[in-house]
Amino acid sequence: MKKIISKCLLASLAVMSISANAQNVLSVPVGFDAYRKWDQLPLQRIGVRAYMRSTYDRTGGGSDASHFLFMNKEDENVTLSVKGKGILYFFRTNHWHGSPWHFKIDGIDNVVKETATSDPVNAIKTLKETAFIPNAAFPKPLGWTWGATKGADLIWVPMAFQDSMSIAYSRTFYGTGYYIYHLYANEQNLSQPIRSWNVNKTPDQDIVDLVNLSGKDIAPKNINAQQGQLKLNQKTITLATLKNPLSLVRAVKLSFPLSKAMDLERIHLKITWDDAAYPSVDAPLCLFFGAGTFFNREKKEFLVKGLPINIRYDYINNKVELACYYPMPFFKTAKFELTGIAPDNAEINYEIRYEKLKTASNRNAYFHATYKDIPKPDLGQDMTWLDTRGIEGHQQWSGSFLGTSFIFSHNANLNTLEGDPRFFFDDSKSPQAYGTGTEEWAGGGDYWGGENMTLPLAGHPCGSTEKKTAVNDKDLIQSAYRFLIADLMPFGNRAVINFEHSENVSQEHYEAVSYWYGMPSASLIKTDSIDIGKQDDELRHAYYSPEASKVETILSRYEWGPDKFPAGAWGLDLPKRIPGYKELIGKEIYPAHEEDGRHTSGISEFTVSMSPDNLGALLRRTLDYRYPNQTAEVYIAGNLSGRKIKEKDWKKAGIWYLAGSSTCMFSRPAGELAKRVYQIETSNRRFRDDEFLIPAKLTRGLSKLRVRIKFIPTIQQLYPGKDFPEQSVWSELRYQVYSYVLPQVKPIK
Repeated sequence: MKKIISKCLLASLAVMSISANAQNVLSVPVGFDAYRKWDQLPLQRIGVRAYMRSTYDRTGGGSDASHFLFMNKEDENVTLSVKGKGILYFFRTNHWHGSPWHFKIDGIDNVVKETATSDPVNAIKTLKETAFIPNAAFPKPLGWTWGATKGADLIWVPMAFQDSMSIAYSRTFYGTGYYIYHLYANEQNLSQPIRSWNVNKTPDQDIVDLVNLSGKDIAPKNINAQQGQLKLNQKTITLATLKNPLSLVRAVKLSFPLSKAMDLERIHLKITWDDAAYPSVDAPLCLFFGAGTFFNREKKEFLVKGLPINIRYDYINNKVELACYYPMPFFKTAKFELTGIAPDNAEINYEIRYEKLKTASNRNAYFHATYKDIPKPDLGQDMTWLDTRGIEGHQQWSGSFLGTSFIFSHNANLNTLEGDPRFFFDDSKSPQAYGTGTEEWAGGGDYWGGENMTLPLAGHPCGSTEKKTAVNDKDLIQSAYRFLIADLMPFGNRAVINFEHSENVSQEHYEAVSYWYGMPSASLIKTDSIDIGKQDDELRHAYYSPEASKVETILSRYEWGPDKFPAGAWGLDLPKRIPGYKELIGKEIYPAHEEDGRHTSGISEFTVSMSPDNLGALLRRTLDYRYPNQTAEVYIAGNLSGRKIKEKDWKKAGIWYLAGSSTCMFSRPAGELAKRVYQIETSNRRFRDDEFLIPAKLTRGLSKLRVRIKFIPTIQQLYPGKDFPEQSVWSELRYQVYSYVLPQVKPIK
């Protein structure tokens, strides 16, 4: 029978209502608070942008190691360079390659090593366990090296910077990596001040203790709960329906007999918020909880030992336990169901814990887990695992992307991992997140050496090393997961999560669950745009740039994947494997197109419209990335009222900087300890969208802004003694202006 435990009564709507002033509090958990205040994961991140940069192949090929923005000294080969106020939340390299690494924070060089650095040639043969140096700065579980991950060095320690941050590799052999960082517009709205990180700092002990609880029940215990046991004797059963306005689900737990695990793994968990027409969670049990199958070849206690999600095998009591601790707010009701059941007499136990929502309604977003089944990916096109535009009947969503759980092969094929993640937010044509490979995204390197592993935020829980070693069909299923906590990726109206599939030629069967928060209302709305080079548009926006070039027309591309169908990929004989592929070889996938605009080495000014209710702005620029290391100071003037702007009216908003260019350095020397080589690579992808955050203190209450962009020359060679092919100037093809606003509270319909 269904047993219901309720530990508190509904409070009145008057008590639950939140004042207008409270609704406008915009504190964003940052740094270690982003872990400590994990119950605030559903909060809207107003004025926060996330970026993922990497050593990806700028030409669109599959060689994603050893690409450098530029080189300084022999031991200073730069893979990331950022200006602004922000925090680096994640760092990943393949094994120890590149160590010692230079983390230059606000001008101070912090050198980090790994214990394999001293003898990298023999490290795999002689070492079983390695660590970061200094180890105190990167303790487990916030720092992991390749012995535990089966192929990668990973750091989740937040590294804050006030003005600038860069990462450089001392050695270039197999120098691959990707990094996730956040930039902030409004420091006064952060949970703690941004203070420059240095290598002598140690992580807060309470955060180490929290992440070490991975696999355990981390949600509050003494709160409301519904729990019970049900027979799976119908195709669809309802676990629970919560009718508690303004609540936050803190734990969803299921358990069932071990003998039934593989029979039940494809049952779908469905969660519907506020009587919506569509469920926001609808995914197979196994994949939702982080694994492609419940088959546990090694009979480990934990198949998934994640912080927010886990799968545990209790061999003493012969049961499987599933748990999800991502906080899930709702405003009226929440319905939990299991569907796709093949009825029998199996029983399932459930527990759902929830409490009163403690934050303003319009600061929160619904939890989603969107399932996508891709039996045969389209040739030449990235797979889209999530596109929030139009999903669940709504065109715009504001929230955060939280990660993925995915199957990349049903046939023990690890080559399918050769595909770059490309994530697009808020209609940018350039991916704000561009990674190197699919296993890198899930915390691995070199396909995890074919082994399985599970960490708090990344893992490869299942799949045989190769087809011939599989013990059954379930063992052929290869899956991985990546959970985002501090490094979640906010968006204001749309998120598109794309993955390449082996240079977009793999025909393997993929399945994916994308975790995300979303409110069906925009927090980032486009309020204006100016097309530079179009005379009418320039006049309408009072564009002024006395040193600007004449209008120039550029024929090029964005970075959207391989330009043409390759003849082969990762040892695959494509014409033999794919019927009709021979005729596709060399066919253009992404043809070049024209854009026009100008460049300048002086200033540019223009006037743009804003929402008067704005909470800051995002300025997006389309540019020609041929010109290197474009840098400018951005100034804002408001309260125009038809009068002439005086110099004292201009307020500095910050530095707008884009490192590198379409020309980069590729250095793959003959050996681990060999000196770098100087191979220049120039991509045919010159179009790039780039972003700048304007603080709310400069825009609040204004419907018009005057923007001044003042070009700042940079002195940076491609490598010592070699200049970039082009001189640095400021390129501007188009500007788009977005206003941050509080999203409207719109229960899903």
